[in-house]
Amino acid sequence: MNKVSHKHSRSRGTQSATVQDLVARGARRLTRARVFFGHGTDNAWDESAALVWHALGLPAPSARVYARATTPGQQRQARELITRRIRERTPAVYLTGTTWFAGLRFRTDPRALIPRSPIAELIARGYAPWIDPRRVRRVLDIGTGSGCIAIATAKALPRARVDAVDISPAALTLAAENVRHHRLGSRVRLIESDYFSALKAERYDIIVSNPPYVGARELRSLPAEYAHEPRLALAAGPDGLDAVRVILKDAGRHLNAGGILIVEVGNTERAVRRAFARLPFTWLTFERGGGGVFVLTAEQL
Repeated sequence: MNKVSHKHSRSRGTQSATVQDLVARGARRLTRARVFFGHGTDNAWDESAALVWHALGLPAPSARVYARATTPGQQRQARELITRRIRERTPAVYLTGTTWFAGLRFRTDPRALIPRSPIAELIARGYAPWIDPRRVRRVLDIGTGSGCIAIATAKALPRARVDAVDISPAALTLAAENVRHHRLGSRVRLIESDYFSALKAERYDIIVSNPPYVGARELRSLPAEYAHEPRLALAAGPDGLDAVRVILKDAGRHLNAGGILIVEVGNTERAVRRAFARLPFTWLTFERGGGGVFVLTAEQL
């Protein structure tokens, strides 16, 4: 009798699980599985919450939503999505198809790198204090991927026109979807280009880039989640400096007087410092974390 009662109690407990219960269960599973966090979240709870919210099609997070009861079918949907996350090692935002950058929602999938640059914090300030946002009229985003930096920049600088270049037609197709979603087709121009090659004599007030910067050895050691991102957006030659070399060589010819170059080089910062010891880089710090981003003025270049 006791065994039967206990079994029925467990069944009722499963049926009455709240959204918070599902998130907690998912977080425990993700922790046990030792998945890698860093493609939009940095911890098991947030990762689990994103997956549960997507699986259940829930509204914006709130205490009321967390307390909502779930059906066995909903529990199964959440469990299956977290199982995919663990088995496939697919980043959560590729499973949900959306992510956030600089306070804006973007569609994301394996056609482009997942938006996660600390440059978002700089965009939110209109690139101040490194340039007066009021005087910016033209911006170039090199290696735009999903278009997140270009679109967020256009939102932050409503007087500016933004050229967004990428060598990948697939990435530009994704970027076009995001440009349409944010209704910025009149101010964000997408261009297929290998760095500056298609830009001729165009000049800009800001050139910004989150280019590939992963060296060959590091690329081989990355967590499995990175294998779902396009290799083209990560790999930058033996030492991770192939992309930054091209940008530093050619950017000066495309900057207006008083313009600035902003580039993220991540953990190759030390290698960049050594390779270009004569350049007076300013390395930025960010309140929300992240680093490896430098600023140079047109005159310094």
